[in-house]
Amino acid sequence: MKRLFLLLVVVSSGLSLSAQTIPNLGVEKHQLANGLEVLLVENHRIPRVAVAVWYHVGPRNEAQGRTGFAHLFEHMMFQQSKHVPEDQFFKILEGVGASDINGTTDNDRTNYFETVPSNQLELALWMESDRMGYLLDTVDAASLANQKDVVRNERRQSTENRPFGIVEEAVMQNVFPAGHPYHGNVIGSHADIQAAKLDDVRSFFKQFYTPNNASVAIVGDIDKAKAMSLVEKYFGTLKRGPDVTRVDIVTPPITTPRRLVIKDHVEVPRLYMAWLAPGIFKAGEPDAAITAEILGGGKSSRLYKSLVYEKKIAQDVFADLWRYSLGSIFVIQATPLAGHTLEELEKEIDVQLEMLRQAEPAAAELGRAKTTIESSILFSLERLGSYNGIADRISMYNQHVHDPNYAAEDI
Repeated sequence: MKRLFLLLVVVSSGLSLSAQTIPNLGVEKHQLANGLEVLLVENHRIPRVAVAVWYHVGPRNEAQGRTGFAHLFEHMMFQQSKHVPEDQFFKILEGVGASDINGTTDNDRTNYFETVPSNQLELALWMESDRMGYLLDTVDAASLANQKDVVRNERRQSTENRPFGIVEEAVMQNVFPAGHPYHGNVIGSHADIQAAKLDDVRSFFKQFYTPNNASVAIVGDIDKAKAMSLVEKYFGTLKRGPDVTRVDIVTPPITTPRRLVIKDHVEVPRLYMAWLAPGIFKAGEPDAAITAEILGGGKSSRLYKSLVYEKKIAQDVFADLWRYSLGSIFVIQATPLAGHTLEELEKEIDVQLEMLRQAEPAAAELGRAKTTIESSILFSLERLGSYNGIADRISMYNQHVHDPNYAAEDI
C-alpha cells in the first residue's frame, strides 16, 4: 500500500493566547560550583518525592555518522555504574517502593526520572549521581555491544516493523535537510549504531554527561535545605566537564512543496501533511499549537467534523505539533475510509486550511482551544513526576527558557 507525505511552507495563523492564573509552584533554583543546576519544589501533599535529571544532549548535539548516541546512553545508564551492579537500578528502586522509573530521549535532551517515598530521596540521589559520575568505570566492549544490539532491535520493533512506524523518520528527513541535527531519527541508524566504537562512546559521555550540562529537579515532600545538603553530598564532588558549545542552527525554510510516496506493508494508506513551524517557546509557536487544536485536536475539531462526520471519507484525522528547539513540525495525519482516496482527503483538508486562512476563528472556538491547552498544562501539574509532571515540566522550562518558574508565562 502507499502512503503520501506532503511537506509545505508553514502559514502563521496570527492567533493570540489569553492569560490565566495558575498555582505558584515556587521553584527554587540553585547552582553548584561544578555547574549543576538544582530545582526544588516543596510540596507536602503526599509523602513522595519526584527526582528528574535532565542532560542537555540529544541528536542536536550528535555529529554526522554518529546518530543515536544520546539514545544509546539512555539504555546504558540503566545497565550499571561503578557502585550499582548490573541490571539492579530498577530492582533497587522498586524494592523501596519507587514508581515511574524511566528515561527518554528527544532531539534536544535526555532525561531520567523516578518517584520515591520521601524517606528514600537520599537513595535516589545517590544512584543518579553514581551514573553521572561513575558510569564509564563499567563501560567496556561487551556492555557496549550488548546495548547496541538492544537498541537496534528496538529500532526494528518501534520503527521498521510497526505499521506506519517509518513515517516520523521520513518526515524528519524531508523537513530538515541532510546535515541538520534533526535529519533522521532519535534512535539513530543501524549503520551508525553498529559503527559506534568504545572510544567514541567514552568521548561523548565525557563531553555531555557532566554536572555543568545537567539539571536535577526534586519535587515533593522535602525540606529544601536538607535536599540541597544531599545534592551537595552526592553531586558536589563530581568534576565539571568541558564547556558545551551551544547549537544554534538556522533551519532553512521550505520554499516549494515536497511530495513523496513511501511503500510499507500496511492494510490501508495514510496521508501526512507537514509544515516547518517555529521552535519551542519561540514567537509563533503558541499560535501553531492553537491552530493544531482547532484543526485536529479532537472529535470536535474542524477536520474531524468535516472528514469523518460530514463527508464520511476518513476514519480518523488529527493535527499535532512536534516541538523542538531548532524548529517544530506541524503535522496533519488522516486515514481514509474504505473506498476513498488520499487525494480526496488532501482536497478537503486544503479546503479547511483555506477557510482558516481567510477568516479568523470565532471567539468561542478560539476559547475552547485555549482552554484545552491550558487545562492540559494545569492537569500535568497535578503529578509530581513521571512524563510531563511538575519535575519534568520545570526541567523543560529551565532548559529552553532558563526559567523553571515559566509556567504562568507559558499560559
